[in-house]
Amino acid sequence: MDWPILSTITFLPLIGAVGILLINGDPASVARNSRYAALWTSLITFILSLFIWFDFDTGNPGFQFEEQAEWLPAFKIGYRMGVDGISMMFVLLSTLLTPVCILASWESIQNRVREYMAAFLILETLMVGTFCALDFIVFYMFFEGVLIPMFLIIGIWGGARRVYSAFKFFLYTLLGSVLMLVAILAMYFEVGTTDIPTLMSYPFAPGMQTWLWLAFLASFAVKVPMWPVHTWLPDAHVEAPTAGSVILAGVLLKIGAYGFLRFSLPMLPLASADLAPLIFALSVIAVIYTSLVALAQEDMKKLIAYSSVAHMGFVTAGIFALNVQGVQGAIFQMLSHGIVSGALFLCVGVVYDRMHTREINAYGGLVHRMPVYAAVFMLFTLASVGMPATSGFIGEFLVMTGLFMVNTWVAALTCTGIILGAAYMLWLYRRIIFGELVKPELKSILDMDMREKVVFAPLVLLVLWMGIYPASFTSVMEASVDKLVQDYQADLQAAGRVPGGENTLLSGWFTQE
Repeated sequence: MDWPILSTITFLPLIGAVGILLINGDPASVARNSRYAALWTSLITFILSLFIWFDFDTGNPGFQFEEQAEWLPAFKIGYRMGVDGISMMFVLLSTLLTPVCILASWESIQNRVREYMAAFLILETLMVGTFCALDFIVFYMFFEGVLIPMFLIIGIWGGARRVYSAFKFFLYTLLGSVLMLVAILAMYFEVGTTDIPTLMSYPFAPGMQTWLWLAFLASFAVKVPMWPVHTWLPDAHVEAPTAGSVILAGVLLKIGAYGFLRFSLPMLPLASADLAPLIFALSVIAVIYTSLVALAQEDMKKLIAYSSVAHMGFVTAGIFALNVQGVQGAIFQMLSHGIVSGALFLCVGVVYDRMHTREINAYGGLVHRMPVYAAVFMLFTLASVGMPATSGFIGEFLVMTGLFMVNTWVAALTCTGIILGAAYMLWLYRRIIFGELVKPELKSILDMDMREKVVFAPLVLLVLWMGIYPASFTSVMEASVDKLVQDYQADLQAAGRVPGGENTLLSGWFTQE
């Protein structure tokens, strides 16, 4: 492909945002035109992003569709873009969820619509750029840039405690990223470039790897978020508008885990091997602790927010299993969680728009008035639980397979999250959907309208498609994941660090043949 498709899909939303901010007229016309401009811009961006999938060479493990331009040549810092089998799927996830979010906000956002739609398109540019960047400085600019539009989306269009939650979200993520900037500078002074493929092949000293790895952990752990730096997430989700929660859970949480895959594992393999037990411990605590906390919630959004922390615990454990099954499962789980958690927040938004409350006790018996809603909610509940034939099952199965090959104790403890996940999600569904319709205010509630059905339709199809035919997704990432794991094992062998044998708590974090 000759034309710069990555730059096109990265900056087209930004151009659309500028156009929206220039719209003039009476308030009603501005709001209507802003909605349509944002929707068409995001849809065109999504359609263009599909060309990446159609033209992607699944047998090539390297970066494809590369673009490069001089930026700061004296410092060997350039504008460089490219995707491989790992990052390409997250580009598509970002471009898919953006039009879904804009359509979901069609009626719920009535205040400062022009600015809201512009903020979402700017956010899309920054998300796509994060997954495409192949220069560390460019990556860092996109990586940190996503904080600004999301800060505004929560702080302006959020709930009663929106300012507190927005600042908590911003400060947590910004402070964690300061250490990553220090690590980037250290790598630049060591290697003399910020080119990511060059840094991936540079042999950093073992001692330096440990410090760099910990600096990256400080940033990526907050973004994931991992226990114990997860406390900003429930507040941000509860106060964010529905579409803000969708994009936060669907894409922004994945940026931290993507950082581990793109930087920690290939650039710092020795430190990744040494500190994998730390990730396992934090992941197991996150899975069990936040699942128990979810069981105690009375707010639907908080329950789903804590479930996100638990599901991302599966992801981080799978990544640091450091074998093909674990890494593929982690990526698949990220894609699945991005769709399922986003859909669950949309399900909350459907009833919140009608009743203006997220309290679980305010509902009950909705199946009698909202059968279509009950069916859609059931599908995504079962996908979150990991029901076979849904996307959630494939990701969890691969992660558990990878973990069991490495460490049976970690696999067993992580597996408790599946049981607890079924407990809190089915408990939530039963209290909202089943039972008698006894509350008078619910007796006139209406089922989903056509716009809401259109919002959910692609997500329903994707959850079933990924669950029934996962090979269409795993085949894209297979070559890149194989190369990542093989390069990691080769680095360990070169350092004389390949362990022998047994699947025990102390030796089990290494991949075993």
